[in-house]
Amino acid sequence: MATRTTESSVTFTRPFTLTALGRPCPAGTYRVVTDEEQILGVSFVAFQRTATMLHLPALSAASRTRQVVTVDPVELASALEADGQCPLP
Repeated sequence: MATRTTESSVTFTRPFTLTALGRPCPAGTYRVVTDEEQILGVSFVAFQRTATMLHLPALSAASRTRQVVTVDPVELASALEADGQCPLP
């Protein structure tokens, strides 16, 4: 089964919270990685998202400790919308 990974970044202008984080995160630009698997048995190429991961801390934060958290993409899009940003595609 074919898989693909896409990377993007999202910017929050205000602190935000997601269920998977358990604590508020500061405003900033964060790296988002999405894994998808190809759907077999259809007459066209299609992929299904299997995981959305948020890299902590923000890209601009100076920190030796990095963490990757699997997040709900719908919740992430809602948080971006509440922050006044465009949601993820």
